[in-house]
Amino acid sequence: MQIKNLTMSFGTQILFENVNLNIPENEKVGVVGVNGAGKTTFFKIIMGLEYPDNGKIILRNGSRVNWLPQIITDDVNDLNINVLDYLMLGRPIDELNKKLQNLYNELASSNSEQKKIYDEIDKVQKQLDYWDVYNAESILLKIIDGMNIDADTLNKKLSELSGGQKSKIAFAKLLYSKPEIILLDEPTNHLDEESKNYVTQYLKNYKGSVFIISHDIDFLNQVTTKTLFLDKRIRKLELFDGNYNKFEKLQLEREKTLLKQAQIQQQEENKLQEIVNKYSTASGSRKRMAQDREKKLERLRSEKIQILEKNKTVDFKIKIDHEDSKQPLKVTDLSFKYNKDSSKNIINHLNFQLNRGEKFLVVGENGVGKSTLLKLIVGLLNPDNGSIELGNKTDIGYYAQELEILNNESNILDNLINLGYSQKQLRNILSKFLFYGDDVYKNVSVLSPGEKSRVALAKISLGGSNMLLLDEPTNHLDPETQNLIAEVFKNYDGTMIVVSHNPDFVDNLGIERLLILPDGKISYYDRNIVEHYQNLNKKVGG
Repeated sequence: MQIKNLTMSFGTQILFENVNLNIPENEKVGVVGVNGAGKTTFFKIIMGLEYPDNGKIILRNGSRVNWLPQIITDDVNDLNINVLDYLMLGRPIDELNKKLQNLYNELASSNSEQKKIYDEIDKVQKQLDYWDVYNAESILLKIIDGMNIDADTLNKKLSELSGGQKSKIAFAKLLYSKPEIILLDEPTNHLDEESKNYVTQYLKNYKGSVFIISHDIDFLNQVTTKTLFLDKRIRKLELFDGNYNKFEKLQLEREKTLLKQAQIQQQEENKLQEIVNKYSTASGSRKRMAQDREKKLERLRSEKIQILEKNKTVDFKIKIDHEDSKQPLKVTDLSFKYNKDSSKNIINHLNFQLNRGEKFLVVGENGVGKSTLLKLIVGLLNPDNGSIELGNKTDIGYYAQELEILNNESNILDNLINLGYSQKQLRNILSKFLFYGDDVYKNVSVLSPGEKSRVALAKISLGGSNMLLLDEPTNHLDPETQNLIAEVFKNYDGTMIVVSHNPDFVDNLGIERLLILPDGKISYYDRNIVEHYQNLNKKVGG
């Protein structure tokens, strides 16, 4: 991959400026940088989904690029297709076989242009050879086995899968699709430990280039051979040999050196400014000295070293428009199944009720109906049996893994502009969610999954709802950001239902009771239970 004179900006914010870089083929590259450095935008430029202001990224002629979609509906129109058929779409073998058969039929009935038809047959046959047509089924079965996708899941429709299951299936399809360049954005979020080990070995041995954005440092260290650093301060990309740990050691030493240089610069700036202030109104030689120092001061400031700053925070409390009912939610004998012909319910005779202001956690293995329960409560699905009663004063704010509440065609600020706050207030609030300065004018469509999550959480927090449903809100967020988000929601006075297996996050929310699915058992909050399901999902189910 060759990067030539690459410049990319959004409004007044410049991400990259005149970047020139050669990245060798078949390397496993970790892509790192602070929030808003442009990691996902870099991927989108490679994919041709975004176009730079200037310059280009040149790939080897004919290189196929594929990336892991964060939401499975990115690349399929029919969610009623079953999982196995969806996986098989990773290689266009059926389509090519039909095309080959049509060409042979055309050859048999045509007396002219036979050379042209033979050339086309040869072209299709080479494509089938590339896709390893005779071994493709065996290759797919190995991937299915390696990623712990069971027969029951293979027979399900995509619409029946949880968010975690969808991401895992999308990853399996990507590996089967055999691109020369693989782009992975937070690929391990929904992988169990065994699947993660399989993917790690698969990528290490992959005969192609792999680029990875991830907060999973262990995964980066095991897979990557080089590290691409997107430096937001100087708007450049720099390639380092070695994995993340090697890069981090070098970067820490570099930051220490830069900090010392910045301190020396600041002392020099203070001295120059003192002279300018003292003699700017003088005359003769003193005035000329002040003018000379002013020029030096301008030059110094234009070359000033920028130090990486820690995330800022501001005080912010979620407001609710009006108080909820004393009993905002009552679930009675609730049952639901996606396949109406099946005798098996995903939710079976569930009963519970919430009190006003209660923080309620839902845990369980992947695929047992946690997200489904939230969709039933919010009215996106209808129960087969039983009832869901909402209080007459209950207003729901719903954070779903698919982030449907965002308008991808608008910028961050415009997504929040109709919520009754001034622009100044919104900018202050958005800084709590780590959006500073011109960040707020970035279009949602160009944001990374983590950035989109933060916008959606900001929008939920400003909606005035007295009941919040949060479905895996920490997906795609690094640990520091998770702590900042928890600080926002822990002081919420309304009722809250959270689906999460992140003990560090839920510990900070003030959870009172938890519901364990599929059994429907309710107990008081216990971190050990959350850790149990966190470890269980790592071992057996994403």
